[in-house]
Amino acid sequence: MKVLLVGGGAREHAMARAVKRSDDAALVVVMKHRNPGIAALADDVALLPETDVDAVVAYAKEQGCDLAVVGPEAPLEQGLADALTQAGVPTASPSAAAARIETDKRFMRELMAKHQVPGRLDHHHFDDETAALAFLDEHGPVWAIKPVGLTGGKGVQVHGDHFQDLDGAKAYVSQVFSKGTGGGAVQFEELAVGEEFTVMAFTDGTTVLPMVAVQDHKRLREGDEGPNTGGMGSYSQCDGLLPFLTQGEYEDAVLIVQALVDALRAEGCPYVGTLYGQFMLTAAGPKVIEVNARFGDPEAMNVLWLLETDYVMLLQAMVEGNLEARKVGFRPNATVVKYAVPQGYGDGTPEAGTPVTVDEAAIEALGATVFYASIEEQDGHLRTLTSRTLAVLGEGETISEAEQVAEKALEHVHGDLFVRHDIGTPAVIAKRIRNMQHILAKEA
Repeated sequence: MKVLLVGGGAREHAMARAVKRSDDAALVVVMKHRNPGIAALADDVALLPETDVDAVVAYAKEQGCDLAVVGPEAPLEQGLADALTQAGVPTASPSAAAARIETDKRFMRELMAKHQVPGRLDHHHFDDETAALAFLDEHGPVWAIKPVGLTGGKGVQVHGDHFQDLDGAKAYVSQVFSKGTGGGAVQFEELAVGEEFTVMAFTDGTTVLPMVAVQDHKRLREGDEGPNTGGMGSYSQCDGLLPFLTQGEYEDAVLIVQALVDALRAEGCPYVGTLYGQFMLTAAGPKVIEVNARFGDPEAMNVLWLLETDYVMLLQAMVEGNLEARKVGFRPNATVVKYAVPQGYGDGTPEAGTPVTVDEAAIEALGATVFYASIEEQDGHLRTLTSRTLAVLGEGETISEAEQVAEKALEHVHGDLFVRHDIGTPAVIAKRIRNMQHILAKEA
């Protein structure tokens, strides 16, 4: 079985590891930059733009791929999964039409409204700057403001965090339109108050097999300060829940994922692949913050590290439409992922070319692992690029144990890198629990 993986980040490094755990699976990879971790696992690598659909399809046919999976969202928007499928390479990733659940925020909200999917938030879409600013004049600034299209997870600005008043809201709206961010249209969404969490699932368009819950940390600096990033780290708990999340609330989130899959099938664009639901746990239960048409990053590292089921078998079951006959299992341990990023990432100009050394053997000896992201190898030496550099994952029976392992692993990563060290610490976990207790008490 020859599997094509498209993408070259830490998410795809986690996916590559999962593919290679499968018996008799050969791995070929298309990626923009040569990720050293992925390259070490691959039987063949093509350095191509991941959105060059014709080139990727030609490579897949040349290699005789039996199956494909796409990591990042941008190639999905360009119809890569459609083209691979049409070329005779079954692909366990969504069509461009189904991927609109991520690539078009208006489509996602209107789909939820039309099909009465639970967890809805009030929303208002604008293609015109003047109309958007007039709406703010009438209704005030208390919204989450989102560019409608893709922004790499960094486009959302929220009242009270990123801007404080009407002038700040208007300034961001004008910026979106003037720069054409996310397609140059905006959506105002109702603010949901609570704790964010992620539930992802494998699906063949009908059946949904959910994964363990994960909490990502978008803010750059400790204490949830600073700008949003692609994600500075994440953690999962041994029972598949989170310290502030009950079994019933988790099941409510899974039901929402199932309802989204049912709605897409009813619209004539069945969703095949991994679906990502980002939720806010509120006093009224889980609310949908966003939906992604692929694994989250860093969340993919948490869940795929723990996955006990054969990943290639799951990919096959998704494209063949027989996921109902499968079960999915995860090792009952906790994980903590922490990203190391270049200085200047998130709030300045990231420093590319910084030397990095990694003692992989020492990290593995701890029961931890490293996932490479935006990094390149030149003449045997690792150097940073301009996005997140690498992530370490620690595993343990508890979140605290996993966090300590991750911190020890970071001692074997050397370079002028920035890490948000508080992810998974007891103080941050306690803060999350207190926040939910406070919200529930106010609503009682």
